[in-house]
Amino acid sequence: MNLLITGGAGFIGANLVLHWLRNHPDDVVINFDALTYAGNLENLQEAKTHPNYRFVLGDLRKPHEISKAFSVHNVDAVIHLAAESHVDRSILGPVDFIQTNITGTFNLLETARKFWSADLSAHRFLHVSTDEVYGSLGSAGKFTESTAYAPNSPYSASKAASDHLVRAWCHTYKMNVVTTNCSNNYGPFQFPEKLLPLLIHNCLQNLPIPVYGDGENIRDWLFVEDHCEALDRVFQAGESGEVYNIGGTNEWSNIDIVRLVCKKLDKELDRSGDNSCEKLINFVKDRPGHDRRYAVETEKIEKALKWSPRYSFEQGLSKTISWYLDHQDWVKNITSGAYQDYYERQYG
Repeated sequence: MNLLITGGAGFIGANLVLHWLRNHPDDVVINFDALTYAGNLENLQEAKTHPNYRFVLGDLRKPHEISKAFSVHNVDAVIHLAAESHVDRSILGPVDFIQTNITGTFNLLETARKFWSADLSAHRFLHVSTDEVYGSLGSAGKFTESTAYAPNSPYSASKAASDHLVRAWCHTYKMNVVTTNCSNNYGPFQFPEKLLPLLIHNCLQNLPIPVYGDGENIRDWLFVEDHCEALDRVFQAGESGEVYNIGGTNEWSNIDIVRLVCKKLDKELDRSGDNSCEKLINFVKDRPGHDRRYAVETEKIEKALKWSPRYSFEQGLSKTISWYLDHQDWVKNITSGAYQDYYERQYG
């Protein structure tokens, strides 16, 4: 099989490319990525020597670049991960999110429909989305696959729109599609604008750790390796037209997770007292429209596809912290002047 993975140089995408090459070495994996700020080919050093790995520099906003990739590599299937994904950036500049997440998904669907028109049912299209499309929860309950969409940020609205396009292409054109909605991912290769890598980076650099509002916003945390295994399972065995929620069944408030990581880093870095990482915590003005709580019900994927997370949060967090401590040069290389400018605009 010739599998096109969009956004394969990003955080989840790179982990998925590596997972696929390790577990399906006979498949050709085509990584289609525009290499925007969070796309980094350093994430794929292991893949470079694999005989079945291909990289295509391409932009979903440019249909001719997608068509060329399909033609040159005779694409059989797609896992669509490429997206603008950071809520803060979507608030500062929503246009990139509309163009990439909505128009880009449309361009990809139309290209796939054209190239697979002889037998659409024989070619799988897996669309990877987020639990943020469902909006915000109160203190109880979880999102299910039938929860009504209620996106509250430009990012989640753009992802909700892309989900609806994928659904429509399935029902109207009978494309063989499946959609996943995942909770907060963490692990190696995550750009340090997201909570966990930002927290680790700032502790190492003795920079303030920004915590929005009162820090009591709750998220369900999913280790990226577990997510990759779930995507593999959905791709292989998910029912066409279905949606599967993927979560870690592991809820933490932001402030609790910050304090936990600070304690672990204090131990790793031999810090205490006034030098403790906790001293760097800085409560900042809350994000506009900040959703209070996310949590996903994973019963469907557990029962239908026999998937559940392999890693406990303690195991995943320990692996994540160790990876960032061992790869400080990687962090240094990607925290460019553009990132520093963005960080200062956001957090001061």
